[in-house]
Amino acid sequence: MKRYEKYKPSGIEWIGEIPAHWEVKKVKYIGKTLAGGTPSTSNREFWNGNIPWLQSGKVQNNIIELKQVNKFITEKGLNNSATKLIKSKSVLIALTGATCGNIGYLTFPSTANQSVVAIENYSNSIAKFLFYNLLSQREQILIHKSGGAQSGINEENVKNLVLTLPPPNEQTAIANYLDRKTAQIDELIAGKKRLIELYEEEKTAIINQAVTKGINPNVPMKDSGIEWIGEIPAHWEVKKLKYVANINANTISERTNKDFRLKYIDIGNVEFGILKEKPKEYLFSAAPSRARRIVKSGDTLISTVRTYLKAIIFIENADENLIASTGFAVISPSNNFNPNYFFYILSSEILIQNITANSVGVSYPAINASEIGNFFIWFPPLEEQTAIVEYIEKEIARINTK
Repeated sequence: MKRYEKYKPSGIEWIGEIPAHWEVKKVKYIGKTLAGGTPSTSNREFWNGNIPWLQSGKVQNNIIELKQVNKFITEKGLNNSATKLIKSKSVLIALTGATCGNIGYLTFPSTANQSVVAIENYSNSIAKFLFYNLLSQREQILIHKSGGAQSGINEENVKNLVLTLPPPNEQTAIANYLDRKTAQIDELIAGKKRLIELYEEEKTAIINQAVTKGINPNVPMKDSGIEWIGEIPAHWEVKKLKYVANINANTISERTNKDFRLKYIDIGNVEFGILKEKPKEYLFSAAPSRARRIVKSGDTLISTVRTYLKAIIFIENADENLIASTGFAVISPSNNFNPNYFFYILSSEILIQNITANSVGVSYPAINASEIGNFFIWFPPLEEQTAIVEYIEKEIARINTK
């Protein structure tokens, strides 16, 4: 982008120079601010109407569309509360909590809660340009935060925010340019996400094929005798999981020294094959009551709650004091198994589908570790297990380099 011919000092240290024909103004001289409010939640006549009502969590540095709204109030709710009707094409700023300083651009008339301030009725300014301008100034907004755990800013802080303003026609040109660029970026991100999904699907297909049919396409097959398993290579075996592995074999004692320092894996910290964060350290006396399962190298952890999330992970190098939540089944294979192969078979789509299908409950479907032990698994001799693991890991490495 070309530089302007002339620049001038803005008079604001953190802004520096601006194009000579631009202005510097506070928000209160650009538009009118409106604070939100919440109708009484105990009065049913105030809710489930047809007037959109936004929580501050909906303000996510985004274009806010009507389809994102999940709460509505009535005319009575609007007239009997501090909330006000905000015009379409208003700019919203979240005031408190995790979303403090977030910016939104409203595309429909709405109300909002008390943790949101709207800017509307613009003077010599274009709403979409203000949205982008404020997005670029989030650091300026956040320096005004005050308070404790729920720190935030207030409406007066918003009014005194300083912005740079070109003439309206230039604001429109800049906003249109940014609309085009952000649309291109969003499209690129969506394409990348889809590509990643396809790669993950390819990995899943490779793992499923290798652990159910092997890697020799010419090997004779036989009926496994288990309907949901189907055919397997003729020389493979089928046994219940509990006969080839220990499940929750080791549990930390309730009499453990209170000063014992452990590293804890919670269910929320595990995604399919991934530990999202390092295990948290606790003294035993301060550890969560669910921190009881002892984990060793070569174990596979399977979440027994919300099994559809596939919170499964292989522990390759466990710390001596690694402890998992009782929400996991800790599965330790016998010596006749390659531990990595065991993880791949336990994380295969066919087995996960059966675990999920046999889970009980709606919001938090769960299954007992003993029930998992009664599932059949199929496997080749140890040497072939190792060959399958090497094949899978080679293929995954190939996909990861794409």
